[in-house]
Amino acid sequence: MSSETARTSTVTWRDVPKSVWALGLVSLLMDVSSELIHSLLPIFLVTVVGASTTIVGLIEGVAEATAAVAKVFSGALSDRIGKRKLLVGIGYGLAALTKPVFPLASTAGEILAARFVDRIGKGIRDAPRDALIADITPPAIRGAGYGIRQALDTVGGFAGPLLAMALMVLYANDFRAVFWWAAVPAVLAVLLLVAGVQEPDGVKATAKRGWPIRKQELAHLSPAFWMVVAIGMVFTLARFSQAFLVLKAQAEGLALALIPLVFVWMNIVYALTATPAGILSDRIGRGKLLLCGLGALLIADLTLAFVPGLVAVFIGVGLWGLYLGLSQGLLAALVADTAPEDLRGTAFGLFNLVTGLALLIASVLAGWLWQAFGPTATFLAGAVFSVLAALFMAVGMKAALKPAT
Repeated sequence: MSSETARTSTVTWRDVPKSVWALGLVSLLMDVSSELIHSLLPIFLVTVVGASTTIVGLIEGVAEATAAVAKVFSGALSDRIGKRKLLVGIGYGLAALTKPVFPLASTAGEILAARFVDRIGKGIRDAPRDALIADITPPAIRGAGYGIRQALDTVGGFAGPLLAMALMVLYANDFRAVFWWAAVPAVLAVLLLVAGVQEPDGVKATAKRGWPIRKQELAHLSPAFWMVVAIGMVFTLARFSQAFLVLKAQAEGLALALIPLVFVWMNIVYALTATPAGILSDRIGRGKLLLCGLGALLIADLTLAFVPGLVAVFIGVGLWGLYLGLSQGLLAALVADTAPEDLRGTAFGLFNLVTGLALLIASVLAGWLWQAFGPTATFLAGAVFSVLAALFMAVGMKAALKPAT
């Protein structure tokens, strides 16, 4: 134990494999593309297309649930063939192909269809990508590896909205003209993946026939893994779609061209905390940091629910970003910690299925509460779920910390 502690205490960015950095840069480019659109999409839906907040929540929830279902199949398939890069490439390629649909769409149904296909691409790529990181990263620096990929992804998460802001000024608030630019970083992401990511040799493949997830495979997933799934579900119920942060900022009077600042600020905080949180979790454990993340989310929701004004919005958004930095990479690391090596893709797929369905429920509920009772009810519900998640963790975290055998 002492030798492992000594190793992790000297981890630097140089210790993380180059392919993890490449995957992080691919995520960065695709996030620039996606967030250029998504930072404006809720306002585009409400003000241009004429959709209600319930429809906004439904579109976001269905999109994430679609990705979650696809992740189950792609994760299991990547285990079966022992090759993950191919599926990652297909997923990023499909997402790139959908980007031109958004500037052409004129109805909520068309936006839903574009988001549906885009999220299928995300679902195909995410579980194999997360499993690939586990394949190529030594266990002693696994938290750092996931934290770095998450941080680079999040850099794209604030670079995309910044680009959206600049383009909104350049094109005089013409949403469609801005959306066309999303195709450029998407194509670059696919090219970098092909050229820059190397898949390791010797990854064990499982059986190649039958239903993607079989009883025999489920039996090899430990109780600790299922506890991680349950923890991920309650965490996700506390975190509905970020589209409602954008709608809250607009409701408090933020100018249209400045709306992407919401995502910029949230993702700056997210990016600055994700890597340190991953490294620190390798040293002190994941549980304490996850509870700190829930505390940040609780304060964020209460601030957004009860404190008026744009200053309060940006305080709440910053705390929301802190929650993401203290939770998302750590939950992925917990899945890798508790899943058998030959079932990592399956494990990530199952985890993402459950959390994606939870996000669908949370987002639809958030949209309905907003439309029926106003934004205070939406964020108050998030605060209640945050408290419930913390209580659940208090009794369930010990089981989740047991590593896979």
